[in-house]
Amino acid sequence: MKAVVMAGGQGSRLRPLTSNIPKPMVTIGNKPCAQHILELLQRHGINEVVMTVAFLSEVIRNHFGDGSALGMKVEYSVEETPLGTAGSVKNAESVLDDTFIVISGDALTDFDLTRIIGFHQQRGAMVTIALKSVDNPLEFGVVIVDEEGRIERFLEKPGWGQVFSDTINTGIYVLEPEVLDYIPSGTAYDFSHELFPRLFEMRKPLYGSLQEGYWQDIGNLEQYLQANRDALDGRVKLQLPGVRLRGNVWVGEGVGLDNLERVEGPAVIGNYARIEAQASIGPHMVLGNNVVLRSGSHVAGSVIGDNSYVASGARVTGAVVGGSVDIRANAVVSEGAVVGDQCSVGENAFVGNGVKVYPFKTIEAGSSVKTSLIWETRGASALFGKSGVRGLVNVDITPEKAMRLAMSYGTLMSKGAFVTASRDSHAASRVLKRAIITGLNSAGISVRDLEVVPVCVNRFDLKGGKADAGIHVRLFQDDAEQVEILFSEPPGIPIQAKRERNIENYYHREDFRRALMDEVGTIEFPSRLVESYQSACLAGWDSEAIRRSGLRVVVDYSGSAAAGILPRLMDQLELAVLSASGARDIPQQRSYQSTLPLEVEKTARLIQAMEADMGILLDPGAEHLVVLDEFGRRVSDHKLLMLLAAQACQDEGSGVVALPLTVSDRVEELVLSHGATVRRTKVSPAELMAQAAQPGTIFAGSASGGFIFPSFSSGMDAIYAYGKVLELAARKDRPLSRLVDELPDVYLTHNTVPCPWHLKGAVMRLMVEELKEKEVSLIDGIKVTTRPGQWVQLLPDADEPVFHIYAESTDAVAADTEAASFGRRLEALIAERRGE
Repeated sequence: MKAVVMAGGQGSRLRPLTSNIPKPMVTIGNKPCAQHILELLQRHGINEVVMTVAFLSEVIRNHFGDGSALGMKVEYSVEETPLGTAGSVKNAESVLDDTFIVISGDALTDFDLTRIIGFHQQRGAMVTIALKSVDNPLEFGVVIVDEEGRIERFLEKPGWGQVFSDTINTGIYVLEPEVLDYIPSGTAYDFSHELFPRLFEMRKPLYGSLQEGYWQDIGNLEQYLQANRDALDGRVKLQLPGVRLRGNVWVGEGVGLDNLERVEGPAVIGNYARIEAQASIGPHMVLGNNVVLRSGSHVAGSVIGDNSYVASGARVTGAVVGGSVDIRANAVVSEGAVVGDQCSVGENAFVGNGVKVYPFKTIEAGSSVKTSLIWETRGASALFGKSGVRGLVNVDITPEKAMRLAMSYGTLMSKGAFVTASRDSHAASRVLKRAIITGLNSAGISVRDLEVVPVCVNRFDLKGGKADAGIHVRLFQDDAEQVEILFSEPPGIPIQAKRERNIENYYHREDFRRALMDEVGTIEFPSRLVESYQSACLAGWDSEAIRRSGLRVVVDYSGSAAAGILPRLMDQLELAVLSASGARDIPQQRSYQSTLPLEVEKTARLIQAMEADMGILLDPGAEHLVVLDEFGRRVSDHKLLMLLAAQACQDEGSGVVALPLTVSDRVEELVLSHGATVRRTKVSPAELMAQAAQPGTIFAGSASGGFIFPSFSSGMDAIYAYGKVLELAARKDRPLSRLVDELPDVYLTHNTVPCPWHLKGAVMRLMVEELKEKEVSLIDGIKVTTRPGQWVQLLPDADEPVFHIYAESTDAVAADTEAASFGRRLEALIAERRGE
């Protein structure tokens, strides 16, 4: 006997789950519903199947093929136009020459098909309908049969006033081939509404067979979740994938699961899923293949599709999550919510009960989504943040995305242009850099591959005029699971915002230039660039004074690629240097900010043991410095900035010193006392570097250890700044601690206040209105002078859903008080806008 599996449904009531797949392909316990139906047919000895397909038919064809993987023979009947349930079966008439069974591919059942077929044959029926008693028959066709099973009456989808039975038509039929003679060809025709009433009027032998097994129409999302729960509870006889452990947990191949005790069954865990030790899985959970649950996440009563990612602290309960969905740290997806394929739910975001998020949407960090997102994007399409393109490795930033990004950039440039490419020592950075080189070459751009060097060396190459742009790939120092792709242009500064937007336009339109075969870019490996960089450093420093000083120094590289450059420089300066934390000493994943206090403490101990004159810590990107004096005490960022700014003024004479708005006024006063002028800049490092490249600028520095010496490079360079600190110490007749103590004290406080993305603009407007009577600067955020020597700056973060609050005053208590006062006001405004 053959079977016809109806697999043409669109499943509009299941959207957004069915936005990208046909209804029969929605998964129950990690298998498509249609596959469960094929396996049911096979268990009853039916191995020849015709699948009627229409909507996204290739998805079904690609999955099942010819059926050989299941030990079956599968053919397809394609509806070019909608033909209805009966019309689609008529379309397959040429292969239906004997009694056959019709069954839906999108309703879950374990009916005894052998019993139904036997009933049909015993009664000599033309049509036998499988019947089922249900609690609510309103959505189905109601059928009444006599004692022999002959149909006496039926009615499609009655109202309660019309209900005369709880026995419904399940859409499973056993039919004789002559039934097809009563179905018109090439037109839409329905079994329940048209064919069966016609045969009933003709008094043909129509029978109904009441079944006791499981049957569940998957018509809506609630029924879909219920079907999955029933499958896990064993209420329906299915072949769930994986090995059964502890009675009710099915685990697939290659699963990374450290602690089965944190899995509360029943649950199905797909192939190669990774569940970290502190992640927890509640009952009735289905995890697709390659799903990642990070430590501290919790999921329960939900279905999460293949290749999705649930970050630390995130919670998904009673929800449906599609494939390739990225759920960030501490986000919440609530009961009854559905998140479609390839969506991103940002950190601390909230998806409310019953909310439907259609595919390809971005929910911004901190957002609270309480209504469905269908057409809205509800998320920035911007690729670039305040420092290049950043995201989770192989989640946000995949090799494909990196290649498309490079193709977009290459399209902006002239064919034959050169780009300097480099990376840090991490394997993920290597993968992405190679993808970037491929994308550039395909757009006709050649590459100078510097391999493993800090970004400062990449930017140094741009100042030399041998390349038209630079791209550097590195781990993000504040989150070692994220990677940054930094774009630079001559003379070695980050690309302008306008260029970023151009890249984004090409990227989103996929409007890439593709070079002809003889135009494909080349790759070269500059052999002496690092030596040129080292020589320029020695020429820019007072190397003789440093040699004569005999300084003893402890250096912590924090895993930076600077560890491959600085030792040779120190040898040439004849210094006694104790090095720590080179590139190979650092674990594959670490956060610089989280480990910095420990690294400072370790460096302090080494200073005391070595009786060193100072300690230097470079950040992993070799852009920022931390300096410790001879006692192992950390020099504050502001006082280090004062020391280097004063030295630059003394060496360069009059000129401009660029300082971000958040730098203390004490630094500005010191610079002015040396005869230089000050230009205040926006707070971003990119803006500071752009200002450093302007004519007449002799120095630029931030209050985070980033320093720029424009005569050497326009970019932040911790290696070169390190030499300047050595130079400073070598020239003075006093230890570093004395030099620091001679500087004025700085009382500056920095706090943050969380704020959802969509409220930032309104909060900024309200704050400006409140402060209009005061002395206010709007260069970057809101900077208000509250009284002489005291100011507060409110700065919305470009990458995170927070406000930064900086406050300076004449003493620490006053600075803290001002910051706290403005913080409370911000919180009140945010609460008002939320309606709290």
